[in-house]
Amino acid sequence: MTLPPPAAAYRLFDTVVGVCAIAWSDGGITGLQLPERSPDATSARVRRRFRAREQPLSPRAAHAVDAIRAMLDGVPDDLTSIALDMHDIPSFDRQVYEMARRIPPGRTSTYGEIAARLGGRALARAVGQALGRNRFAIIVPCHRVLSADGALRGFSAHGGLALKRRLLELEGATALRAQLPFG
Repeated sequence: MTLPPPAAAYRLFDTVVGVCAIAWSDGGITGLQLPERSPDATSARVRRRFRAREQPLSPRAAHAVDAIRAMLDGVPDDLTSIALDMHDIPSFDRQVYEMARRIPPGRTSTYGEIAARLGGRALARAVGQALGRNRFAIIVPCHRVLSADGALRGFSAHGGLALKRRLLELEGATALRAQLPFG
């Protein structure tokens, strides 16, 4: 397992789903931590996970926070204007993340559909594993990826599938089933 790059800093920020944390370096956003059971737990997790120290938001991080808050408040934004530092992300995972970022807010896809676009439906499990390692939750919208039958599965953030459902509802997803095609 590769470690994320040392982040120059992180900052907690409030959203409608709770207190999140964003980490960044000179190369871009290095991670986004969804809410834990408390703001202290979120802070501890981001310090440990991203090896960051709390600092005021940089302009790049402030842009990301504003965009994330707006998206969670119902403003349709695919967040692709947020630059990510993925220099240490394995090539396959990066391809999965880039594909997931093409799923518009309020829409969903499936692990199998992403796998098919990357070379074959047999890669669906590998797609799920890559999304399970996603350290850019919301920015890389793994919550928009569902199982083949449209069921909510595979969301390891605190709050689990209830949070995944809430994120989709906040984006205005009209049906929690696959809505293909995308991108």
